[in-house]
Amino acid sequence: MPASAYPSGPASLQTGDALVVVDVQRDFCPGGALAVPEGDAVVPVLNRWIEEAEARGVPVFFTRDWHPTNHASFVAQGGPWPPHCVQDTEGATFHPDLLVPDGAPVISKATTAAAEAYSGFDTTDLAARLRAADVSRVWVGGLATDYCVRATALDALAEGFAVHLVPDGMRGITPDTSAEALAEMAGAGAVLPDGVNPADLAAGAAGL
Repeated sequence: MPASAYPSGPASLQTGDALVVVDVQRDFCPGGALAVPEGDAVVPVLNRWIEEAEARGVPVFFTRDWHPTNHASFVAQGGPWPPHCVQDTEGATFHPDLLVPDGAPVISKATTAAAEAYSGFDTTDLAARLRAADVSRVWVGGLATDYCVRATALDALAEGFAVHLVPDGMRGITPDTSAEALAEMAGAGAVLPDGVNPADLAAGAAGL
């Protein structure tokens, strides 16, 4: 299989891979406190990847925002966002239809008041866990393309992992910022499926 192509979708997963599912939480889905447009549309797509990963023995890691009530990103603390994904609230839970296998590792980020973290690697042990599992390539999808997915993919590259993106398993805040994020990730070395052009996404292609 050429390095730039994965026409088989989830069947492209193989030994040495991991799937990283970014922040598919209730507060980032329709009806949530900081909803990504069509955020819940990623769930059936990612579920297919999760099922295939389980069948192939490929580890799946789930990241989540896990904020205290006084988190620095919240408007009341001078941040840009409304309160969201507060620890031990319903909004912080994963989407109810998302397949989260028993015992799957959950990576919590931005867990203290002063710590903002868009990336699943930021002040977490995700990189160490991936290396301990002999992972060399990660597949990344989730929410939101232009924030936490972007930051997670770029940090994965910086950590030395090969990165493949699952664009139909992502949604972003706006089409333009999502296209910009995909172009930035691709420019840094992340791989998109054949036929997916980040510039086309500015017009809303692929629903991003």
